[in-house]
Amino acid sequence: MIKYAHFFYDYFIDLGLTKITSKYLNLLALSILTVVALLLLDLLVRKILRLISAKVAATTKSNFDDLLIANRVPRNIAHIPALYLAIESIPLVFKDFENLHLFFEKGMQVSGIVLGLLIVRSLLNTLKNYFKTLPRLRDKPIDSYIQVFMIFAWIIGIVLALAVVVGGTSLWKILTGFGAASAVILLIFKDTILGFVASIQVSINDMVRIGDWVTFEKFGADGDVIEINLATVKVQNFDNTITTIPTYALIADSFKNWRGMTNSDGRRIKRHMLIKQTSIKYLTTEDIERLKQIEIISVYLNTMQGKIQNFNDSHSVDKSILINGRNLTNIGVFRKFIQTYLQQHSAINNDMLLMARQLQPTSQGIPLEIYCFTKDKRWESYEYVMSDLFDHFLAAVPFFDLELFELPSNNSFTQS
Repeated sequence: MIKYAHFFYDYFIDLGLTKITSKYLNLLALSILTVVALLLLDLLVRKILRLISAKVAATTKSNFDDLLIANRVPRNIAHIPALYLAIESIPLVFKDFENLHLFFEKGMQVSGIVLGLLIVRSLLNTLKNYFKTLPRLRDKPIDSYIQVFMIFAWIIGIVLALAVVVGGTSLWKILTGFGAASAVILLIFKDTILGFVASIQVSINDMVRIGDWVTFEKFGADGDVIEINLATVKVQNFDNTITTIPTYALIADSFKNWRGMTNSDGRRIKRHMLIKQTSIKYLTTEDIERLKQIEIISVYLNTMQGKIQNFNDSHSVDKSILINGRNLTNIGVFRKFIQTYLQQHSAINNDMLLMARQLQPTSQGIPLEIYCFTKDKRWESYEYVMSDLFDHFLAAVPFFDLELFELPSNNSFTQS
């Protein structure tokens, strides 16, 4: 092939041109022919691979080959023959120009490294998209792993490219130089390194998955995780805004993951009412008879009234005042009413913890807390059930001669 290096040179000499002019015109003619040949070869190989890949994709059931085409893997591979031809033609085109020969030879080698990186990136993106279609991997931080592999690929590519450019310098010396510059590299890639370590810990400890509902008060995030990559975690909030959180913040700060709730058999209701302390009293016989008209606690009242009566009679309790002996209170009966109502409610999971309890008294009254779990964990259903329960309980408070505490408004004050 080298014998054709002076094909046009001899022709120009025969035309009577000088040797220097003939050399440059020979270089120009060979360069044009080589470029045209490379373009035609690249176009031909691309068309052939496109046809082959399209036919293969149409005959297979897997979507992996479709993803290969979508990520331009065949297109990048199609450049390999043209690149190989370009490298092989350099000695022919630049036979009389040693400096240009060396320059383009190194340039083509670096181009080969870059093309290799593009092919690797296309393959990794294909794997990323394919893994995301698999149900058991759909919620895993695939983006983080792919980015880590790509970082290593780029580092190897850069080192190889530098080895090609500097020529006589050994690869070991280049790596030694990188070691000396490690402090600067660590400073530049601090977030990437932190994100890499965090991604590994998040994956190993299964702290966050794509699709998890998380609450991260520090960053104002409250919604579903839609993406986990090496540097950031994207959360789509319930108002459809997107919050971006550094990946390393997942292990450096505290956040709430609601996955345990979504995987459980119920969603917790934990809310209280403030009962005015001065409205709490012992129940008289007349009060008990009146409250027996409330069906869900009538059996309870009859049972407790009998037990209390037997206790007081057996202990000869003086019932001229209510405080003596055992007694029912309006707040106690109200708690029983709440608990019985919850146990009979079709939307409440009775297999999970359920209770109505008193909390520590405060200056605003006695908190009476309802603690239970709804069967339906969807937000809108959960809110509906909780509101429906408290609508009923708040309306029931006066039937037990209790009062709710609330701060006075302007209408609470009247002029004398």
